[in-house]
Amino acid sequence: MSQTRNIFEREELENILENVLGKTLGEVDTNNVFEKTKKYPKITGIAGDVIEQSVLGYPADSYQTPDLLVDGIDIELKTTGIRKSKKAGINYEAKEPMTITAVSPERIVDENFYYSNFWHKIDKLLFIYYLYDSSSTVMASEYARFPIKGYQFYEFDKEDQLILRNDWTIVRDFINELQEKFEFPEQEYHRISSELRPKLMMIDTAPKWPNRPRFRLKRAVISNIVQNHFGENLEQLPQKYHSFSELDKELHKLNIKYRGKTIEELISPKYLNIDIKRNLKSDVGKDVTEQIVTRMFGAKSKKISKIELFEKLGITGKTVTQTKAGTRTEDTKLFSIDFDEWLKEEQLFEDSVLYSDFNEKQFLFIIFEEPNINARLLENKFLGFKRIIFEEKFIEKEVRDCWNDVREKVLKNKLKEKTRYKNGKPIINKNGTVSKELNFPKSRNFQVFLRGTGTDSNDKPIVLNGISMYRQYVWVKGTVLLNMLKGTEFI
Repeated sequence: MSQTRNIFEREELENILENVLGKTLGEVDTNNVFEKTKKYPKITGIAGDVIEQSVLGYPADSYQTPDLLVDGIDIELKTTGIRKSKKAGINYEAKEPMTITAVSPERIVDENFYYSNFWHKIDKLLFIYYLYDSSSTVMASEYARFPIKGYQFYEFDKEDQLILRNDWTIVRDFINELQEKFEFPEQEYHRISSELRPKLMMIDTAPKWPNRPRFRLKRAVISNIVQNHFGENLEQLPQKYHSFSELDKELHKLNIKYRGKTIEELISPKYLNIDIKRNLKSDVGKDVTEQIVTRMFGAKSKKISKIELFEKLGITGKTVTQTKAGTRTEDTKLFSIDFDEWLKEEQLFEDSVLYSDFNEKQFLFIIFEEPNINARLLENKFLGFKRIIFEEKFIEKEVRDCWNDVREKVLKNKLKEKTRYKNGKPIINKNGTVSKELNFPKSRNFQVFLRGTGTDSNDKPIVLNGISMYRQYVWVKGTVLLNMLKGTEFI
């Protein structure tokens, strides 16, 4: 059966899309696409079906060729959910990774990137953005209330094309290696998603074999496209990196150049020339270490999260200070918590932002060594970089355990608050209030746990089960990180 082409002129298409901006998916559903949600309340892809069938007026298909022919040019339509971001200064982020096309182990080994199904699907894109205005998973019928926020004709620039080509080639070559090495390579295909995670910058593959995997653009990549479209631009690095191997080479050069230098030396005019305020003890704050890294890369931004490359690739910078013996790594704060999402009864762990954060993100650890426990921060020496990811079994066990424990305590009304004691007496905060603690997962019992943060003991804006609390964050136990870092070589 041949594919029916959906032909438009660019001006015609833009007029159609301009007329639906600000309207909800339900309001533009002239062909009653939402009617099928009565019979299939959990059907997926309803937003895309509405755009295709009611807004653009053509039936959905499953062909591996692009959806539209616009002024004679193939364009793939991607109806894309965006969420309101919890990050300061950022309006929107992508709801989820974006599925592109099947990996097809039987065919990919004979393909060239620019003639592949993968590239043909993303060469030229039309994003139509709708606001997923809910903090958790909803039934398909509820998509009717979500508004259409924007549209964008999009092409990856040359730098991103090189990254995508490198990522795709890594997958193709790995599959080819399995086919050449094993008599029954399909028994090894389950390794595609897990073993290639540390190497892929902009794409991943899911689900795992024996379910046939599909290429996806990572959520961080789509978030970056979304944020640029809505006017939230990040700093560009002067140097371009098209693979993790290229980035690691640069990190290795920085290791060699700056290893053994104290923070005081690194911020001096002789090296990075960072002007930073000192406190009464003639010391500096912990935030100087991240600024040191951004300056090493030639950036002006003080935070790694303000640099487009790192944000797009989902790289989070974390500073670790250890003793000369290589011990005593502190517990580390990773992610803020959106309880609205965590605590919806129908929310699945695998579909959660928490799972996505642990599964997609890579962590660039900046390692410093303190000469003694009483030393000023300025005396700490730079040792180098280590790049790590959390293994799938850690996510499935430790992260899930924390997720489940929090949900059980809140959803089953088991969340408790109790007074903290020392030497048999209640601990009193500086403002005179009694110190309290929650029975959320703690570091003494969990490798992944919760800890609250506030400006003082009155700063408790979160209320759950009638209990006021600090803003809560997900932390990872220091001993876990220490073991991970010990097992990872300096870049």
